[in-house]
Amino acid sequence: MIKLLLLLLSGAKLGKIFASGGTMLVSLVVYAFVFGWRYAAGFVALLFAHEMGHFVAARQRGLAVGMPTFIPFVGAWIDLKEQPRDVETEAYVALAGPVVGTVAAILTYVAAGDDGPRWLLAVAYAGFFLNLFNLLPLSPLDGGRITAVLSPRIWFVGVPLLGAFFLWHPNPMLLLIALLAAPQVVKAWRYDPKAPENAAYYAIAPRRRAEILAVYFGLAAYLAFMTYRTHELISAGTS
Repeated sequence: MIKLLLLLLSGAKLGKIFASGGTMLVSLVVYAFVFGWRYAAGFVALLFAHEMGHFVAARQRGLAVGMPTFIPFVGAWIDLKEQPRDVETEAYVALAGPVVGTVAAILTYVAAGDDGPRWLLAVAYAGFFLNLFNLLPLSPLDGGRITAVLSPRIWFVGVPLLGAFFLWHPNPMLLLIALLAAPQVVKAWRYDPKAPENAAYYAIAPRRRAEILAVYFGLAAYLAFMTYRTHELISAGTS
């Protein structure tokens, strides 16, 4: 009986892994039809690296978390089955995704080289750009969860930045992000730092806050530079 139960539990875990792999495969096929299979494989791999950064960080902090889910032209996310207990944990888990995603983009860039295949350089560019965009200080993006170590009210800064992105490159995905961000902006508007639950959740040591913000701004600056550099290399190669 115990062996049967263990078998069922292991089967359930395998089912979740197959479900995650299935959504990844669907994204791979869809992207392959649009962009070609090589770019699709590289792009999905970078998304996977980003999400596994979140996954491992959540596990390190003892949070129950599910495998990544992928939806074509929307992205990917992990299923946090329980929310972080404090803002430091939330920032740690949020920061891990862009950090690992950036490392993966760097490896792709190095593999492509300045004179390497354009498609591989394009994958690196997508990795740099998407991780940079994810650092916008607006929840539910990673940047919003990271900069909350200052205050949820920092999300007000992300609103015009998201608007500027939309004016620069109109995209339905940005409208979806705006829709998801709206309740968070309302939450920031109503935020009372003196409320006991807020005081407990957002309490963080000043040194730890400074460390998180140093990594955040350093990573954002590096990603901005590499996004520009890879874009210039791609433009030079196609001119």
